[in-house]
Amino acid sequence: MSWERQINIKTPAEIKIMREAGRINATVLAKVKEHLQPGVTTADLNAAAEEVLTSFGCISPFKGYGRPPYPASITVSINDEMVHGIPHLKRKLKEGDIVSIDCGTILDGFVADSAFTAGVGEISPDATKLLEVTEGALHAGIEKMRQGNHTGDISAAIQNYVESRGFHVTREYTGHGVGRTMHEGPQVPNYGAAGSGLLLRPGLTIAIEPMVLVGTHETRVLPDKWTVVSADGSLTAHFEHTIAVTEGSPLILTVL
Repeated sequence: MSWERQINIKTPAEIKIMREAGRINATVLAKVKEHLQPGVTTADLNAAAEEVLTSFGCISPFKGYGRPPYPASITVSINDEMVHGIPHLKRKLKEGDIVSIDCGTILDGFVADSAFTAGVGEISPDATKLLEVTEGALHAGIEKMRQGNHTGDISAAIQNYVESRGFHVTREYTGHGVGRTMHEGPQVPNYGAAGSGLLLRPGLTIAIEPMVLVGTHETRVLPDKWTVVSADGSLTAHFEHTIAVTEGSPLILTVL
């Protein structure tokens, strides 16, 4: 993935709006997580998300995005599906699956974006370790979101955390600026060199999203032109938060 997009520094008032959008997004994800049970369809998960979004008078930036237009408000990616899985009426969750849910929320013209991966019922020890490492990598990246650091510090922290534990980070899909639109500059890959990239300064808002694979960093896209899977069929996981750089500690916007 390669693109150049405008970098938008947010005012405190704009970050306050994004914080509220983030709370709504976290509420959506919490509701969807409650539905991760065997027999539930991925379309059921999307319906639960849309019910919450509607109750707040919000919509997701995912729906209608891209070419072909994405048809749902959340992405639901199961097991070897890393990101962008499309909800379907006939796709049912099974005991032992791991499911990645990604959602965005638009509020007053600003976007919050976050994701999690969780198990359906009891999952394998290997899957449990994958989830722990991926979430740990997210927090390792967040810790580097401080003024005076660079985007490469975030990337390097994620890569080092993951690879030192025997897993792989995607090379093709990245974190990104977010705010006035779902995808702003800068790109923040899940690998890189410390000290490289954009200088971080207060008002910068970035969606950090480690995407971690068990067997390989390589991926492929399914014929639906959206769902991204591991090239070798191994398990994958995805965690994401929208973070604001402040004059102090990083501010996680997408929590309750």
